[in-house]
Amino acid sequence: MSETKDVVLEQEEQVVEAGVHHFSKEEEWVKPEDPLLLERLEWFKDQKLGLMMHWGPYSQLGLVESWALSDEDGDWSRDDIDWTDDMEHFKREYFDLNKTFNPIRFQPEEWAQMAADNGFKYFLFTTKHHDGFCMWDTHTTDYRITGKDTPFHTHKYADICRVLFDAFRAKGLGISAYFSKADWHTPYYWAPGMERGSHMWRGPSYDPHKYPWLWEKFVEFTHEQIMELLTNYGRIECLWLDAGWVREGRHGQDIRLGEVVERARQTTQPWLLSADRTVGGPYENIVTPEQTIPEHPMNIPWESCITVGNSFAFGFDDQYKSGRQLAHILLEVVSKGGNLALNVGPQPDGRLPKGAVRGIKALGEWLNTHGEGIYGTRICGPYFTKDWAFTQKQEINTVYAFRLYRNENEAVEAQVIIPYLEKVERVELVGTNDVISYQQTENGLVVDLPPSAVSGTAPITHTFKLLTSG
Repeated sequence: MSETKDVVLEQEEQVVEAGVHHFSKEEEWVKPEDPLLLERLEWFKDQKLGLMMHWGPYSQLGLVESWALSDEDGDWSRDDIDWTDDMEHFKREYFDLNKTFNPIRFQPEEWAQMAADNGFKYFLFTTKHHDGFCMWDTHTTDYRITGKDTPFHTHKYADICRVLFDAFRAKGLGISAYFSKADWHTPYYWAPGMERGSHMWRGPSYDPHKYPWLWEKFVEFTHEQIMELLTNYGRIECLWLDAGWVREGRHGQDIRLGEVVERARQTTQPWLLSADRTVGGPYENIVTPEQTIPEHPMNIPWESCITVGNSFAFGFDDQYKSGRQLAHILLEVVSKGGNLALNVGPQPDGRLPKGAVRGIKALGEWLNTHGEGIYGTRICGPYFTKDWAFTQKQEINTVYAFRLYRNENEAVEAQVIIPYLEKVERVELVGTNDVISYQQTENGLVVDLPPSAVSGTAPITHTFKLLTSG
């Protein structure tokens, strides 16, 4: 590989490492000027919990989505490919997965009902991952869920994006559309016969500077797909863009994103938020940490996308987080100022994995009691400590203090010290509405728990509602 390409590949690895995207810094965030977008960002910050889904033909293999197609990423993405050593043969097999994808047990209304019942406020769905397979009825390619080669194309729910978006909207959830800016199936991006030969990486197979006409074809293709989604699929709250290496200044990969986003805002979706991941600038309205939570609070719109299991796509032997684990993740995210996009990978047959649903329902049960300290809140010092998370609703002079218990066997003390040093006028225990006695000290609030809160196994949290003097 030439020295120039070594530099470009190093840049790409700075954006994504082992499939996990890095995230933009708080100080690099660009505040929109449009009052409507600012209003929608406040709406977004109120929501706190979204349901994310990575789903496509790749779920049939139980492998990480898309990445095994990239030879440069094979060192980490091909660990489970144990049936062949011929990666060109594997790529053909992967791209042919559309010919067997037939999720006949798909029930979009039940997915939406489960989300609504368990505290989710918006839905983030992969309309297209890097492999280029479209989960909507696009007219730009036959490589789609409604294409004649895909057996599911005759099903009543064939246009998966449409039925999901409609079902979730009907339950009051906002819609966020994941869209990969890279497309490893179209010959406009991975064009055959170029200098890379068959050895592919996550970028295009050609230099867009040398083949500007071919790159322009890809830009037109991408714009047309985005506008289909933003014109024909109802209200979309956020266009959530993956593949941060596809950007101006990266090996000539400028898709003129601002042009298509502004067109959509002017014609169909004036409220549209844009999450151009890792890119920064005016079209990264929301910063998106992946499989991680920032070390410190961030006072900008941000959203951690974290999996219920170990991976984003369905895995046959995946292990799923408990309701306690999910609640504690949500608390750390929210107390640091963010939203949680909780990802579950549906099965190839169209069902949601039972282990994931168990964890989600346990989280929903906890939220049913403690959600008042989650939704519509903002950050409040001391934010998040090992054992405590704090949120606030300034408009009603209320602070919520969550005491986290890591497991059910953890000791529950009859007296706790809430590390909150501001003056309070009243303390209540959420879930009981009991007014409880407290003392204000230099170390915080010394609170006596009622006997009913101390008996039995440790709860997920004790949540204290602190009425402040404003």
